[in-house]
Amino acid sequence: MHAVTVKHNFETGHRLPHLPGKCQSLHGHSWWAEVTVEAPALAGGLVVEFGPFKQQLRRWIDEHLDHGLMLGPKDPLLPVLATYGMKIHQVPGWPTVENVAALIAQVADNVLLDLVRAPEAYVAKVRVSETHVNAATWTAP
Repeated sequence: MHAVTVKHNFETGHRLPHLPGKCQSLHGHSWWAEVTVEAPALAGGLVVEFGPFKQQLRRWIDEHLDHGLMLGPKDPLLPVLATYGMKIHQVPGWPTVENVAALIAQVADNVLLDLVRAPEAYVAKVRVSETHVNAATWTAP
């Protein structure tokens, strides 16, 4: 098996009003995403062409998440903050680090479809850190 990993960081706020404790309040983190693509065999010496994969993945993160706010679709602040033109991305469920990892996995999978890559290349793992000590990993089924 061969693997490549792309890393990117972004600054984003979120809140988790469905959980008790301090994370109910709006707060921000310096997030890090690590996306690993695997393939059983190389094609033309590669798993996926790094340049376009990094560019498209990072562009999506920067356009949708960086210096914005992640909220759940049922968050009562969503309509209020949207009226002020804030950059808001709705994360299915709630913007937990686990759900953000799954979201980025889905985005990376879509990016991978149109790139030069090994025929059986797939997004194998996404690790998202919201702090230096808290992270979640999504792994392909």
